[in-house]
Amino acid sequence: MSTSFKSLLKRKNLAHLPRDPSGDASAGARRATFVLLEHFSLMAFTGAVDALVTSNLVTREPLTDVRTLSLGGEVVVSDLGIAISVDGELAELEMRRDDLLILCGGLRVHLDESPALRAPLVAAQRAGVTLGALWNGAYFLADAGLLDDHECAIHPDSRALMIERFPRVKVSRHSHVLDGQRISCAGANSSLNMMLGWLRHNYDAIIVDSVEEILSCDKSHELLGASVLSVDSDPTLPQPLKLALELMHSNIEEPLSLDEVARWAGLSRRQLERLFSRHVDASPSRYYLELRLTRARQLLQQTNRPIAEIAVASGFVSITHFRHCFRKFFHVAPGRFRRRHYAK
Repeated sequence: MSTSFKSLLKRKNLAHLPRDPSGDASAGARRATFVLLEHFSLMAFTGAVDALVTSNLVTREPLTDVRTLSLGGEVVVSDLGIAISVDGELAELEMRRDDLLILCGGLRVHLDESPALRAPLVAAQRAGVTLGALWNGAYFLADAGLLDDHECAIHPDSRALMIERFPRVKVSRHSHVLDGQRISCAGANSSLNMMLGWLRHNYDAIIVDSVEEILSCDKSHELLGASVLSVDSDPTLPQPLKLALELMHSNIEEPLSLDEVARWAGLSRRQLERLFSRHVDASPSRYYLELRLTRARQLLQQTNRPIAEIAVASGFVSITHFRHCFRKFFHVAPGRFRRRHYAK
């Protein structure tokens, strides 16, 4: 997937590049089906779904078509007592190769034999479907004989039961596991990472990086807004580079010269360029421009300030130059970009 952005900021802006308006919402998309068990963990479910829905927002054509099913009935009650409407029942599911079928467990999900689950799960495995489980949903995969000689993650409260009842299953202490066509996680906080791992295994890294950039924005104590994953939260990043990034972020409306950035960071211009090339995937000047255009994009989306004011606030002296740069990077004029955003 090509983009005008070269630095790590391409992750932050990928969701805002134009999509193909002729793309069918379901054409070519894998079907991701979540089977909601009574008292399923709502947080685990939404974490997994959030990764898939966000991936559809950052691609020109959706990657997955997300659906929910029950074992019977039109609604399923989650662990929080919130009733979720479903799209149908598991017995009605038509299996397709490369689809994804995930069992959503939870703290109060009753773990016992379930013929209503076993037969559809076996049919899904035969059809080449990837099988997944959240919280303790792996129990039902094991009960259907579909985790024999596979590694799986499951909530710590259920590990002893799994080890005793299913000796051929390799019960992991990891929070999430991807083992071929079996994926699983142990709880609410690991469902997002499990799904990001599945996406990374199946799609371009830039797509997953962008999803992770959006959904992991609050993992760092300081939200500089550059690239939380690879810059702001990297403890091994050279301190002079961190200082240079902070200087750029703090001086967007009136940009510093690169000589000034280098001097305040205690670097030579050549050293600054080498650090940016190694850690940021772009030259300092390129990154600074992309940073200012990212700020402009945010102001277009989140304020009603005139475009001329946004150009100045983003460090552009000439509105003509601003329009030219914005169009080059986002493939649309600033005014049209704003109208398109408000029309969503």
